[in-house]
This record gives sequence, C-alpha cells and structure tokens, in this order.
Amino acid sequence: MLAMDQGVVEDWLSEFKTLPDSAVSNYATSLKDKGVLVPALYKVIRENYSDLLEPVCHQLFEFYRSGEPQLQRFTLQFLPELLWSLLSVSAARDPHTSGCIEALLLGIYNLEIVDKDGQSKVLSFTVPSLSKPSVYHEPSAIGSMALTEGALANHGLSRVVYSGPHLQRETFTAQNRFDVLTFLLLCYNAALSYMTSTSLQSLCQLSSRVCICGYPRQQMRRYKGISSRLTVTSEFLVQLITGIHYALCNGEVELGSKALDDVLYRAQLELFPEALLVGNAIKSTLHGAALKSNNKEGARSIQVEITPTSSRISRNAVTSLSIRGHRWKRHESQEVSVDSEAVLGGVAIPEISVTGVGGERMTNGDSMRPRPEGRAQSDGETLGGASEVSVDPRGHDSSTRGQEVRRQKSVRRMVENEGSGSASTGRSQY
Repeated sequence: MLAMDQGVVEDWLSEFKTLPDSAVSNYATSLKDKGVLVPALYKVIRENYSDLLEPVCHQLFEFYRSGEPQLQRFTLQFLPELLWSLLSVSAARDPHTSGCIEALLLGIYNLEIVDKDGQSKVLSFTVPSLSKPSVYHEPSAIGSMALTEGALANHGLSRVVYSGPHLQRETFTAQNRFDVLTFLLLCYNAALSYMTSTSLQSLCQLSSRVCICGYPRQQMRRYKGISSRLTVTSEFLVQLITGIHYALCNGEVELGSKALDDVLYRAQLELFPEALLVGNAIKSTLHGAALKSNNKEGARSIQVEITPTSSRISRNAVTSLSIRGHRWKRHESQEVSVDSEAVLGGVAIPEISVTGVGGERMTNGDSMRPRPEGRAQSDGETLGGASEVSVDPRGHDSSTRGQEVRRQKSVRRMVENEGSGSASTGRSQY
C-alpha cells in the first residue's frame, strides 16, 4: 500500500471521530467528493494483514450504526469485497486474519434484523398476480382468463411471503455462515441503485470467484487465487444473480455476462433449481437486448420490455354479440341451399343441378368440371346404386324446378335414413 493512500485513510479515520452529531449529515454528503478515499479503502480490505484493516472495519461499523442513510450506503458499497475476503480466508483456514471483518459483518446483520425498538423484523414480499398489471406484463396481453369459481374467489387477493424473524448471531459457524451472508446480500440488493460502478464490479468478481474456484473453469478464466472449492447455497446464488442483473443493465456488460455464466455453471453442477430458473430467465431476456455499456453515469435502472397497452377483446371472450352471432350461424346452417354437399354417416350426398348447366365436383372439392347441358347426373356411383335421379334439361320451367326440389329433398331423407342405418349396423355403403 502506498504511503499516500495510507495517509488518506488515516485522515479519514481521525476526521469522523472529531465530528459533532449535528455535522454528521453534512459530512455524509461530502464523502462523495473524496474520490481517492474509496480506492484506498478497497486496498486496505484486500490486504488481510494491513494494520489499518481493524480501524477501518470499526469505522465502517460506526457509519452503519449512526442510522444516517448515506453513511449506511457508504458502508454497503464495500460489502462484496468484505464477503470475498471472509470466504477466501475461511477457505485458506486462517481465521485469525478475518476477525475484524467477521465482527463488521455480524454487526451489520444484527442491526438489520431488528427495528428501532429492538424487536425482530419480519420482511414481507407480495407475489405478483397475473390479473393485475405490473412493469413486467399487462393483463390485456395475456388474453381471456377463465372465470371459474376458484378464480372469482381469489380475485383481488394477493399472496404475501414472509421472511423472519431472524436469529441473533454472535459468531460465524459452518451452519449459519451462508444464512448471514445471504441476508447481507439481500440488504445490499435493496440499495443497488445507490451503488457505484466500482462496487458493481466487485460484486461481479465475487460471483465469478465463488463459483469457479476449484473447478475446471478456473483455468479458463485464468484466475490464480485460491484453488479450493467454496461451499454455496441456492439462496446465496439467487441473491448474486439479482445483483448481476442490475450490473448488466448499468454499464457492466462484460463482467456481468461472465459472472452470470459462472453462476449458472455452478448452479448446474450443484443442481440448484432456484438459481437455474432465475439465471436462465434473466439470460433469455438479455438475448437481442441492446445493453448500454456506457451507462455508468446516467440514471440507474433495469431494462424491461413493457407490452403496449391496447384496448381489445379476446377472440375467446364470451359476449352478447358472440352469442347472437353463434345463434345466427346455427340458424343459417339449418337452411342450407340445395346445391350444398354434406357427409352424413360416412355417405356422401350427391350434388344435383336444377338447371341444365351444372358442374361436377371433384373428390377433393377444389375444382369444377363443366358438364354438357342435358346430361343427367346419376348418383348411383356415389350411393352404390341406391337411387338415381335424372335432371330435366328444361330448368327454366318453375313447375319442373319445384318438382326437382321436392325430389331432391326425398333423396336427402333417403340418404339420411340409409346413413343412420349403416352407422347402427357398423356397415357403410359407397
């Protein structure tokens, strides 16, 4: 560590101790203007044997305990680097060098699980409903939803998931380590919009290192740090993916893409369904999306595709108009014209022309072949010799036309009777 960086950190340590309580708010605002302070603190945290590590951790805890939101966010920006320092030291089995980091993380955890009165917090999460609009979907774009009795009973009800109360922790153990770290990442993700690009880069590096150390992918990434595998949980990976998603949409495209691939790689090896579901969902939304790599100083956000709102009625929706239309169609089907064909009981009804100029329908129903006038159309080939009807070429005579219509109706009734009889006996006539 350079002497200049050490001097900056020492000045920062002594400055806060002499501040009166009334000047804390102004001091928290002025921290943004100290551009050399944050890189110097990162160097202290990365050097586990630095003499300034313990006073720095103590100062960061005082910031968080002050209750000033800006000071708390200043401490949270170093959380990914603190987590990696703790995990790497634990993997190296040298816990004596991480005592101050453990105390800082446990202190933040114990402060976050209680409210101002010292009572345990119970966090609640409302599960989105497809029947209500959100930034991710519009109910009108989904189509008609079946109005069943169960749907009507649950209409307007929201499902709420609760987390907590959480237990106080005094030390890290193998059983509670990732419970505490997952909760700390949850607090970090709640303040993602205030995190700097350096903090987001540190989060992506933490995600990659935790997931690939000790696996073949470590050689591909050319990471020469620790080579022992780190135990992770599915909930911990889900919180990492949440932060990576935000980093991807806010300037850290390259690091974020590598981190997301590494987390999915580890989730596949561990068979973590929750992490695979969330990670693959985010990865599928990023295909074809124009991620802005230069959006580091602009407004913080997450890109989503909002379905354009349009007033429309689904084709499947049952309305009074559709009921009337259905009634009209049924009425029209009963008054079928004399030149229509139908298939009843497996027997085709022949097409009979009441004029002398008719056409013969082909078997596929796609083309018509003209027939000379005066030629009688016989349905003996179609009905297997059941009946034969000849057409009078004098089609313009009204009496003859009426006779032909009555004759055709009798043929239809005969065909229907034959078709019903063949269906009942299991025999078809052609």
